[in-house]
Amino acid sequence: MRRSSDGALRFVSSNRHKYDEALPVLRGLGVRVEYERARLQEVQSDDLAVIVRAKARDAYCRLGRPVIVEDDGLFVEALSGFPGAYSSHALRTIGVAGVLKLLGGNGDRRAKFSAAIAYDDGSEGRTFVASVRGMISEAPRGEKSWGYDPVFVPDGQDKTFAEMGPDQKIGTSHRTRALEAFAEWYVG
Repeated sequence: MRRSSDGALRFVSSNRHKYDEALPVLRGLGVRVEYERARLQEVQSDDLAVIVRAKARDAYCRLGRPVIVEDDGLFVEALSGFPGAYSSHALRTIGVAGVLKLLGGNGDRRAKFSAAIAYDDGSEGRTFVASVRGMISEAPRGEKSWGYDPVFVPDGQDKTFAEMGPDQKIGTSHRTRALEAFAEWYVG
């Protein structure tokens, strides 16, 4: 098992919600983790793995201890993968309504949500990527409105992520799958 000197890995993000969603998954898999708020340098790339590797290196250089970072993206097939790795920027600028407007009446609403987790301890770096396929709903649904959760319906489900309870979302999410892959390697 890999461990930092104080036993806790740092989950570094400016988005506390990501940590709050990751915490029960990681704890359940035997990974002790603590939140560290930081705005990390984000390279521009279409590849989530490239982005998280650079963010993890930045986080490690700032903190000098083992870290993990996460980034995710919604890749809509009819929009040639947009917003993809630029999902946060698209959310801030055009929002969920803007993405739905771009889709318009397009019958092809297939999409995937992907998450990338990167680990860095100064000498070793690893990246774990996982995806969940699904569809974009015609309109936002659900009371919990975080990111694209109100419009993403995973395959095999009839609810958007926002309509699901926390346990159901955790059980089907792209972030959980990437965290599981990381924990399998980390706890080993």
